[in-house]
Amino acid sequence: MQLGVFSVGDITPDPTTGRTPTQHERIKGLVEIGKKAEEVGFDVFAVGEHHDHPFVPSALTTLSAYVAAQTERIIFSTSIAHITTNDPVLMAEQYAFLQHLSDGRVDLMLGRGNTGPVYPWFGKDIRDGLHLAIENYDLLHQLWRTDVVDWQGKYRTPLQGFTSTPRPLDGVPPFVWHGSIRSLEIAEQAAFYGNGFFHNHIFWPSTHVRRMVDFYRQRFEHYGHGPRDQAIVGLGGQVYVRPNSQDAIREFRPYFDVAPVYGHGPSLEDFMEQTPLTVGSPQQVIERTLAHREIVGDYQRQMFLLDHAGLPLTTVLEQMDFLGEHVLPALREGFAEGRPAHVPDAPTHASLLAARQQTDATSSATSSSTTASESEVPA
Repeated sequence: MQLGVFSVGDITPDPTTGRTPTQHERIKGLVEIGKKAEEVGFDVFAVGEHHDHPFVPSALTTLSAYVAAQTERIIFSTSIAHITTNDPVLMAEQYAFLQHLSDGRVDLMLGRGNTGPVYPWFGKDIRDGLHLAIENYDLLHQLWRTDVVDWQGKYRTPLQGFTSTPRPLDGVPPFVWHGSIRSLEIAEQAAFYGNGFFHNHIFWPSTHVRRMVDFYRQRFEHYGHGPRDQAIVGLGGQVYVRPNSQDAIREFRPYFDVAPVYGHGPSLEDFMEQTPLTVGSPQQVIERTLAHREIVGDYQRQMFLLDHAGLPLTTVLEQMDFLGEHVLPALREGFAEGRPAHVPDAPTHASLLAARQQTDATSSATSSSTTASESEVPA
């Protein structure tokens, strides 16, 4: 099980002080969160692409490369990168470049990005969003796996004899997760390619999440990638933790009440009951998070949103220290308990490279055996 931190990089006033961080402060804060994530024992750090106010993460590979230079172990991902409004040729080259800089510590979560005004800023139409997601990923997939690409689609100019550069590190493309909250077509896409499926899971009840993940698992098996419990699943979540739940609720309530996405709506208590948001003690966070297996089965990646709704950076870093000491070890132990041996871990560059080398060795042995057999046939 990979445990990680993700951010959407929002700039939100702190409701308890009225202070709004500057863009510079927020960008530098994301760097500190990425470094702290490795320090306290998280496995993954992911930031979501945004080009609209009040968000700052418009250059994900730049941020990831900068943090990668200051870390050694943590994996960099996206939450999400826009497969719709970005050129897949540029994505293929930028993320392969990041692979080399980070020595393989990168994977990629792709999504549509449903903020309407962003699409025309990049020459696209939101009404084409689903079709763009399907066509653009088809091209990205080919660019990473085929040295010379001839391609023609509907939404960009054709390619003739094109080779993206650099080629993926060790000939192994970054692992791809397809992120979706409600689109079965994206779950189908993930299953078709044998890629991972990530459900954000921060706004929706468990019944909806179960339906989405079950559909993905069924289609993963249908396409011949293995039994359904070997499909690669990730979930998002939100937590705020203190030694006792009363303090956690008292501190977090003013941030929840005015949060840009769900503020001025349901009460904190109702939202916690209906979604995975957990505000409370370490034990409550542990029990609630481990219970996600009852909804989706054994899965591979759990991500936590910690730095939203105007929470100051000092508080976010304190939360990460506390989670690292009091929550992460128990989650690792709990997720490992009873996990069937045939359920795979989340793919990494090392595991994908090993699998490729094993496949190449098997193919080579088969070819040698066939050649030897043919040489024994009498003339």
